[in-house]
Amino acid sequence: MKKLLLTLVGVMFFAAASFAQGQLQFNKKVHDFGNVPQKGKVYYTFEAKNTGTAPVVITNAQATCGCTTPEWSKSPIMPGATTTIKVGYDAETRPGIIDKNITVFSNAENGTEVLKIKGNVIPKDKTSGK
Repeated sequence: MKKLLLTLVGVMFFAAASFAQGQLQFNKKVHDFGNVPQKGKVYYTFEAKNTGTAPVVITNAQATCGCTTPEWSKSPIMPGATTTIKVGYDAETRPGIIDKNITVFSNAENGTEVLKIKGNVIPKDKTSGK
């Protein structure tokens, strides 16, 4: 009888643990740089909180082109903890409209999230008055 009870408790614990799921909630999913000069890189840091009940690991953050570079922690985000994804955009070589997506992949319940940066890079000749 004792073995049966222990087995049932083990099965219930395993079932409860399998329902534990992390959940990433971003403070915002779109950042507008506005007008920026054609000079160097511009950066924005997105924040996310794990509002779920299990650790979350961001496995990849992929931009739509090489001009946009995301950086993120590879460490697990524990329930209740926050993390950041720093996104850089190379404004030096790309005058004009900024409209880029960054796809974030994780083991969270919402396993794929899309972040967006936008804005306008003012060409050097227009910012210098020439």
